[in-house]
Amino acid sequence: MKKKLEDYTEEEWEQICTHCGKCCLIKLQDEDSGEIYYTDVVCQYFDNENCLCRVYKQRCELVPECIKLTKDNVDKISWMPDSCAYRRLVENRPQAKKTTIKNRCISEKLVKEEELEDHIVDWEDL
Repeated sequence: MKKKLEDYTEEEWEQICTHCGKCCLIKLQDEDSGEIYYTDVVCQYFDNENCLCRVYKQRCELVPECIKLTKDNVDKISWMPDSCAYRRLVENRPQAKKTTIKNRCISEKLVKEEELEDHIVDWEDL
């Protein structure tokens, strides 16, 4: 019998994450169409070598735009990549082959905000 989403403990929920890092990518949204564009720029707190947030427990305080993924909101976040383990669980789809952004991105500290559009990438495996 498949476990219901609401029955996951917080610890079990956290263990679903495959540490792909895709949610840490800086994303841009077209004001007119609403379309989301991914960049190869990542949050300054992202550990590129280990694909982890260096300030995980304080991430939402240090980065107000950072959204804590929960059982209640993961299905409402339109920019979640199709391969996200949380999204696949909520949509009742099998887990995909793990792909990560490890060593494939640069820190936001190295990119000026007006240059972000120059870093839009078509992540084929996202």
